[in-house]
Amino acid sequence: MLLPKEFIGYLARDLARNLSPQVVEITDPGAAAELIADVIIEDLEVEDRLNDEVRDILSQYSEYMRREGVSYQEMFRRIKNTLVTQRKVIRASGRDSGDEMKLSRDKINDLSHKLVAAFRKSKDFRIKRDQNEIRLQLVRMISDVLTTEEKVDRAARKKIRTQKREIPEGSEEWDLLHRRYYSEELKKLGIDLGAR
Repeated sequence: MLLPKEFIGYLARDLARNLSPQVVEITDPGAAAELIADVIIEDLEVEDRLNDEVRDILSQYSEYMRREGVSYQEMFRRIKNTLVTQRKVIRASGRDSGDEMKLSRDKINDLSHKLVAAFRKSKDFRIKRDQNEIRLQLVRMISDVLTTEEKVDRAARKKIRTQKREIPEGSEEWDLLHRRYYSEELKKLGIDLGAR
């Protein structure tokens, strides 16, 4: 997943806290944050499942690709693009569309629509403003948090690159260091992913 689940939990709590009481009346802040997190996670998992499906397809053709000298990355991209188009999936990755943040502007916009729809269905929310106004506020709030997250991620990666020896990205050591430095950078900004 593009965003750690702990960060999505933080984002959800932040959205619930900042929407209430001016924009949306929330009866149970914990349940509201959980609903927001569930909507975001469920939406991001769609692309994760799509990536797994592409990997399964490619595993069936690994011998052919090796024999013909076809690049795994190129075939992955082609098959994924085809499936994305067929299923009308909005790409989550901002880097694929040239956005600086981990999530694309299109994905953030799509999430805002899904969140407002979830608010309307839930008994924990009472909408006090125009739905489009709420949606636009959600887009701004999510973008602000993700801009901060991108800076934190960049700082964590920079710390890893400054180690005395090169640590390959994707290795267990790299992942451990990234989690540690990522958490440290968030705490510098007063963000504790474990807080409720």
